[in-house]
Amino acid sequence: MSASLDFRFDNSYARDLEGLYARCQPDTVTAPRLLFLNRPLADELGLDAVPLAGEEGVAMLAGNAVPAGAEPLAQAYAGHQFGHFSPQLGDGRALLLGEVIDARGHRRDIAFKGSGRTPFSRGGDGKAAVGPMLREALMGEAMHALGIPSTRALAVVATGESVYRERVLPGAVLTRVAASHLRVGTFEFLSSRGDGKALRRLADYAIARHDPDLRDAPERDLALLRRVVARQAELMAQWMNVGFIHGVMNTDNMAISGETIDYGPCAFLEAYDPDTVFSSIDERGRYAYGNQPAIARWNLARLAEALLPLIVADPSEAAVREGVAQATEVLDDFPAQYEAALLRGQRAKLGLQLARPEDETGDRALVQDWLDLLRRQQVDFTLAWRRLADAADGDPSGLQALMSEPDALTDWLVRWQARCASEPVSAAERADAMRRVNPFVIPRNHQVEAALTAAFERDDLEPFDRLLAALARPFDETPDNAVFGQPAPAQVTACYRTFCGT
Repeated sequence: MSASLDFRFDNSYARDLEGLYARCQPDTVTAPRLLFLNRPLADELGLDAVPLAGEEGVAMLAGNAVPAGAEPLAQAYAGHQFGHFSPQLGDGRALLLGEVIDARGHRRDIAFKGSGRTPFSRGGDGKAAVGPMLREALMGEAMHALGIPSTRALAVVATGESVYRERVLPGAVLTRVAASHLRVGTFEFLSSRGDGKALRRLADYAIARHDPDLRDAPERDLALLRRVVARQAELMAQWMNVGFIHGVMNTDNMAISGETIDYGPCAFLEAYDPDTVFSSIDERGRYAYGNQPAIARWNLARLAEALLPLIVADPSEAAVREGVAQATEVLDDFPAQYEAALLRGQRAKLGLQLARPEDETGDRALVQDWLDLLRRQQVDFTLAWRRLADAADGDPSGLQALMSEPDALTDWLVRWQARCASEPVSAAERADAMRRVNPFVIPRNHQVEAALTAAFERDDLEPFDRLLAALARPFDETPDNAVFGQPAPAQVTACYRTFCGT
């Protein structure tokens, strides 16, 4: 393979975690064709996008040629899926090619998705379709542009082959980049087997990779739990503040790194309602928008259980009780950390720049009453925040137009304006700051579906490219991206469902 396609792999997972993977090769495909290449991400990784987009690079991104230094492997993990424990899941259609050190010195995983069967496929074909892989590319880039930690797609390549689901679909392989693919379920896999030595290696590996300052810390496993809790509290607050619904928050879909991972049946809120569920497989609403923080804490409790054999070195009853108490104390910090992160984001969205302790109770009430108002009036979540910035600039008409009862806004606006007046910030400065944190463009569900349908049914990538370009500038409100800021008709959203894409 050409030297210009040298990834310079350094594969610590393969070296250090024997027993947590199965070596496997990607399937070859008949007619690889590049659908998407993330050139800015390629630059971050120190890769030359020009040869990547060429014939040799596309063959490699499809799995037809394994790059030098790669050690393809399917990772093993367990997971609680909709609350039920599966002791062995693993990468059923994904392969970790290896790791690279990016331009900032950060270690990043390079992995395929949809590259064929693995020992963990459990009867599946290990393949993926064009639509779900392009969807993951859109969602990952949207989250990245919003400043939310996320895995990202480096490329999507059509295979020229068919994938058989409810109907025949065109196949694709996605190349995903992540800080790592370590999951809560990775720890559950070893803990459930009682493999203390391997669990020790995994925890040491996770610390070295994500929290190297903890390597010599006392009670480092408890400290690792504390770090993961903090990262997830911040991540959940960011999700909630943009209206993101993951849709399948199983423990095998929660990354130790704090990145958003596995964009399956995810979607964004339109009309604000905490009970919103779009996922077709979430029949009881376990992973509804408003449930996400509580589910995150539940998942973190499963991580604490998996780490407990390391947290408690002494198996005596008293030591176990103390270890459980210590882990519980860390978990009990999650709500306060989440609420603090949520309020920081909400204050910024409201245009409030001073976080004074004496204002906290009033600010929380102001936010809650705002959200209650949006719910009662069935107002679009994203546009409501955006039009509030216009109100800060002296024009509340756009916000009032979103309400089914415009007068319902009056009392709340008076309270908010009084709170804003307590800060020495001009109206124009406040409005500008609000427009920098309240997006105009999000992956509107109907726009995403239209782009994906054009791609896989008509082989037309222009709608995808236009949407992707708009999502890369989520805070810009311009005539050329105006269509991407408009909600779907209510009747469309009411029957919208997402699918896991397997």
